[in-house]
Amino acid sequence: MKHSKGILIVISGFSGAGKGTLVKRLLSDYDNYALSISMTTRAPRNSEKDGVEYFFVTKEEFEKTIEEGGLLEHACYCGNYYGTPKKYVEEQLALGRDVILEIDVQGALQIREKFDDTLLLFVTPPSAAELKTRLEGRQTESAEVIANRLSRANEESGWMKEYDFIVVNDDLDECVVNTNSMIEAAHCTPIRSSALINNLQEELKGFSKGDN
Repeated sequence: MKHSKGILIVISGFSGAGKGTLVKRLLSDYDNYALSISMTTRAPRNSEKDGVEYFFVTKEEFEKTIEEGGLLEHACYCGNYYGTPKKYVEEQLALGRDVILEIDVQGALQIREKFDDTLLLFVTPPSAAELKTRLEGRQTESAEVIANRLSRANEESGWMKEYDFIVVNDDLDECVVNTNSMIEAAHCTPIRSSALINNLQEELKGFSKGDN
């Protein structure tokens, strides 16, 4: 469904919850989504390309962008800056596309403070035991790293109630459809329908004056 203005959507979740896979499926299965590309000061990994996974910049460039007000949010994580460039997001929203930001809790709450109509979605497996199983199933990380990720998940769980919807990623196909339905429903909330409401009120005032 085409909307006059897009929604800014923040998708957060535990490491291992499958939020990255969910985002890829939303982008491939539906044509109304755009993915915001983050800016970072960390070095690109082997397969990563500038302007695809991230915009890779120096610390000086990043801090200059902050000073110029060019970021919607930013945070420092493990010694590197991460942030969301403002211009691309605003352009896509104006075109009526729903813009997805895959960022952590800290960044999500920063954006909600600036834009109160931001839709916050938190992705989680159906249980903590399943989360642990998924992290171990990757077989790419040490037991210490997995323990750190579970500890981080424990901290993040304290912020889940700040989100608009909790997305349970059990069956991926079902999760994708449900998430799209949540976003479509969010378009109909009063806070995101202010233009429609204002137009109706003005028209109704005119009719009321005409009747008198």
